[in-house]
Amino acid sequence: MATATATSRRLAAILAADVVGYSRLMGVDEEGTHERFKAHLVELIDPKIREHHGRIVKTTGDGVLAEFASVVDAVRCAGEIQRAMAGRDLDHAEERRLRFRIGVNLGDVIADGDDIYGDGVNIAARLEGLAAPGGICISGTVRDHIGDRLPYAFKDIGEQSVKNIARPVRVYALRPEGLAAQPVRESSVRWSRRSRLVSGTLAAAAFVIVCVAWWFWPAGTFFSRVGKPADQATASATPMHTGPTAASISQPLVAPRLSIVVLPFANLSKDPDQQYFADGITEDLTTDLSRIGGMFVISRDSAFTYKDEPVNAKQIGRELGVRYLLEGSVQRSGNQVRINAQLIAADTDAHLWAERFDRELSDLFALQNEITGRIAVALNAEIIGAESARPTEHPDAIDFIFRGLAAFLKPLTRDSFAEAIGYFERALALDPRSVAARAFLAGSLAGRVMEGMTDTRAADLERAEALARQALAASPRSPLGHSAKGQVLRAQNHYKDAIPEYEAVIAFNRNAVGAISALAECKLHAGPIEEVVPLQEQALRLSPRDPLISNMYGRIGIAYLLQSRTDEAIVWLEKAREANPARSFPYAGLASAYGLKGDIERASAELAEARRLNNDFFRSLTRIKARYSEVPEMRALFEATYLEGLRKAGVPEE
Repeated sequence: MATATATSRRLAAILAADVVGYSRLMGVDEEGTHERFKAHLVELIDPKIREHHGRIVKTTGDGVLAEFASVVDAVRCAGEIQRAMAGRDLDHAEERRLRFRIGVNLGDVIADGDDIYGDGVNIAARLEGLAAPGGICISGTVRDHIGDRLPYAFKDIGEQSVKNIARPVRVYALRPEGLAAQPVRESSVRWSRRSRLVSGTLAAAAFVIVCVAWWFWPAGTFFSRVGKPADQATASATPMHTGPTAASISQPLVAPRLSIVVLPFANLSKDPDQQYFADGITEDLTTDLSRIGGMFVISRDSAFTYKDEPVNAKQIGRELGVRYLLEGSVQRSGNQVRINAQLIAADTDAHLWAERFDRELSDLFALQNEITGRIAVALNAEIIGAESARPTEHPDAIDFIFRGLAAFLKPLTRDSFAEAIGYFERALALDPRSVAARAFLAGSLAGRVMEGMTDTRAADLERAEALARQALAASPRSPLGHSAKGQVLRAQNHYKDAIPEYEAVIAFNRNAVGAISALAECKLHAGPIEEVVPLQEQALRLSPRDPLISNMYGRIGIAYLLQSRTDEAIVWLEKAREANPARSFPYAGLASAYGLKGDIERASAELAEARRLNNDFFRSLTRIKARYSEVPEMRALFEATYLEGLRKAGVPEE
């Protein structure tokens, strides 16, 4: 009696390739064509697939179907195969050379033994048919996940109707000339099992080619050589078997550390026509969370398969291989809308965070952007805090980076800087090539210089500058690298030069609160002064409970002080002082403001506190002037307001 084969469903990324004009070539030289195809398969295609942690599902007479543990690995593998194929078969006339078309898709598949079926596979095959000879076509889902993490300039060719697929598929194409300048790597697997785990900890562990991220996995990704979302979410928690054993693809998914699915928000409005608004919130959140460094986010299409179903957090976590779920609801009544959101730990079903937003619908898209941005920022902090608190018997570089980041979830003090720097130093010692460890360490060293919380200013700046330079050299487009460089430039008082660095970070992630706040600081010193408060208010809207909120309040206060709006400046500077009494700058700002108002007694008291916390900086106006703007008109503005107030408070010239 035949034994039934167990089937299951899973998310997978699929690479489909076939030979262009195979029938014609077989008609010309059947044996030679077949032998050359086998040679390419054995010498190039199979080794490349194994190198990128994939497996061949099956081969046909003229093609290959493969699956991977990373969407980035799949696309990179496709690119390297096509690049290498351009240099093969050169001893044959152009019309006799074997050239492949390749399609890559990410979607739901049915696994039956060693084989896979379903629309996910069918779309990959249809994409392959749309590719140019020697080129690659990928689906919109794949494009969303790889972002700019690979050096391939895919062109959007729009939605395409493909055979036996109900909905049009958004397609992105890469022609052979787009691959010509890319190097071909030797087919050797250099990473250790642990390196692949770290590199992919932000990717689904046994996802058969899942998505991408940007933050946390050394020895080959964001934390090391590449420093971008591409590589981190690329490996499974255990190495993918290269042989076609069922066990290799039926193991439970191991959830990446920063992994989440945004479940479809429920529409609680009486009007079913308002479902579009709930769906829009879900889609925007999926996009915004994908931009957070290191965040592995399940695609919208897969998340929507759970629509209108009861939420079983543990089951969904197991099925999708994620640690966290975000669920919520939208209720609209007239011109009012209420949005509820909650973060759930998949392994324990514990509710880690919840928030409710009540707003007026004066501008629907602005509201949607504000809500999704605030949730994305809040979740970033909550998940980092949760991950850093997980007990680990043998911490690795990633664990130490989480702990360093968690130290900054507290108000800034000398101790919190020392704690964070210590963890980043340990991460760098474990993985000297880590882009993330270098960038975070550089930013932290520069940060404590700017806050006046170091006794080794020159040494800290020298080290920070070198680390930021190394991070960007290893990964020129890394947002972390640009952020670190911006921090160093700010600490060196080169505010104008720092502006494009922070703008590069914001272009990558519109909700990058730290970069938005830092950009406001740069505008405070380089101008225009009118842009400071709107930028800082934007950061406050995104992160109203930010651990660095004292800095935000303080910048608004100083901006008002420079504009001679002294009473308003005092309100914000007092808020800054109350938010973090360990910082010297709010006291100094208040000393200046009260000095300008003629209240010398209060000005002197505030100055005394500033000096108690940071006596070296506030001992003379000459010392203070060295920190401020290189732009003549802004220096003049500081001289006429901030410095004049400190002069009246009792700070000597020398």
